[in-house]
Amino acid sequence: MLIQLSIRHYAIIDELDIRFSDGLNIITGETGAGKSILMGALGLVLGDRADTQVLHEPDRKLVVEALFRIPLGDRLQEFFLHNDLDVSEEIIIRREISPQGKSRAFVNDTPVNLAQLRELSGWLVDLHQQFDTLDVGREDFQREALDAFCGCSDDARKLSARFSAYDAARKNLQEARNRQRRASQEKDYHQYLFDELQALHIKDQELEELEKEIKLLTHAGTVKQQLTASVESLTEGEQPLGQQLKAIAQKLKQVAGYHPELPVLLERLQSAQVEITDISDELQRVNDAMDLSAERLQWVEDRLSAYYSLMKKHGLQDASGLMALQEELALKLGQSEQLNDQVSALEKQVSSLQAEAMKIAEALSVIRSKKAPNLVKEVNALLHKVGMPNARMQVSIVPSPLNASGIDGISFLFDANKTNRFEPIGKVASGGELSRLMLSIKSLVASKMKLPTLIFDEIDTGISGEAARQVGLIMQELGTEHQLIAITHQPQIAAKANAHFYVYKQEELGKVKTRVRALSKDERIETIARMLSGERPSTAALENARELVGG
Repeated sequence: MLIQLSIRHYAIIDELDIRFSDGLNIITGETGAGKSILMGALGLVLGDRADTQVLHEPDRKLVVEALFRIPLGDRLQEFFLHNDLDVSEEIIIRREISPQGKSRAFVNDTPVNLAQLRELSGWLVDLHQQFDTLDVGREDFQREALDAFCGCSDDARKLSARFSAYDAARKNLQEARNRQRRASQEKDYHQYLFDELQALHIKDQELEELEKEIKLLTHAGTVKQQLTASVESLTEGEQPLGQQLKAIAQKLKQVAGYHPELPVLLERLQSAQVEITDISDELQRVNDAMDLSAERLQWVEDRLSAYYSLMKKHGLQDASGLMALQEELALKLGQSEQLNDQVSALEKQVSSLQAEAMKIAEALSVIRSKKAPNLVKEVNALLHKVGMPNARMQVSIVPSPLNASGIDGISFLFDANKTNRFEPIGKVASGGELSRLMLSIKSLVASKMKLPTLIFDEIDTGISGEAARQVGLIMQELGTEHQLIAITHQPQIAAKANAHFYVYKQEELGKVKTRVRALSKDERIETIARMLSGERPSTAALENARELVGG
């Protein structure tokens, strides 16, 4: 609902504030008084492009601000969150145009671009001007209107939710199949790499041990030669070190009783003799264990070559990297099998969700086909009342692939002059016809649809008398459910207002300015009387106006 519109320095408006009612708001005034200027200003906050020619004063900034209050539905909240705007039921839209022509727009003081502003305005205002392409020409509105009339809007929302789940599952299935296809293409290669690593039978720390062993085997001859020489020097040969130590011990033993330190030294020498013997035995054991076979050397070299080859192939620095790669490949091969199971499960889910959506869509299609003729009958009756006796509407329902809206392609067709040539509404209806057709349709579904503020700019073009009265009655009834703002020249329509605003020009300091004021009941009667009979209304015109207003 549009609560207030504030305009500063727009065309011949210097300052203007209008506070609207929540029902039917009527705007009247003489031709050229500025009614179209109001629509132009409102268009700015709805995302129209700016024109510097509307600047009231070349050195002052133009500002138009509109305050809306609207219940926050899921889709509107999603819009706010998606565009990083504060979620609020009260929405202030401000449009500024500098004297240099620079335009800026704000929603709740957050800067937005015109595309965002236009998207938001669709939630806030349904603007119907004489030559606009109206909502009634959009297929989604036509479908929503039909569903509202049929009383199956809840089923339509249920279908939309179920189809969304089906569509999401279908996308998940496609992604899983893509992963499955890629995994299948890579599986043979991964299996080959895994088998190659598995064939090596990699063991923890084996590479390090082999590198130590290859050093030993490479120098085994020299090592064995030195070990043999060392053993001979210690325990064998002409003067082995062990025998020399034994002879020295015998000599010290003869004189140990003559000096207090000699027994200790003798004991140490005897221990050294035992240690030398033990060392000699260990050296001999190591010497005997040395493997000089060419087969062992070749095996170690081959094993190391296999390690180094795979490390180079995979760009790794050590055996632990090979072990990690083997585990990774095993995981990928396992995931390939899991993908097969996942694809199978998703296929079942997609099939189930599709069946559920189709069941709802088929039931919805039956209801639409059954009740569409009733909508046509009631709309055509209203068209006759609002001055279009030769106009007829049809609802075309044709099969369509399953989608979020069902299995029906829905189109409202129109014949303005009983030609029996029904064509899409947007192609054949004039601006005034579209406005009245839209009014007729929306009046039938108003209580069942969430409609934004409806704004009509001269919907009464080409009608008068009883037709105008019927338009007024329909708008009055529609105003009990929704907010309407209408510019009109017809007294029969103006008389049905909940709030009546009068636009006029006033000269101040040599400049003509547009003013708007809300009329009291007596002022409304007088204004409507002037609309009926001219600037000096007769007593009869005043009585007629009073009767139209209702007292």
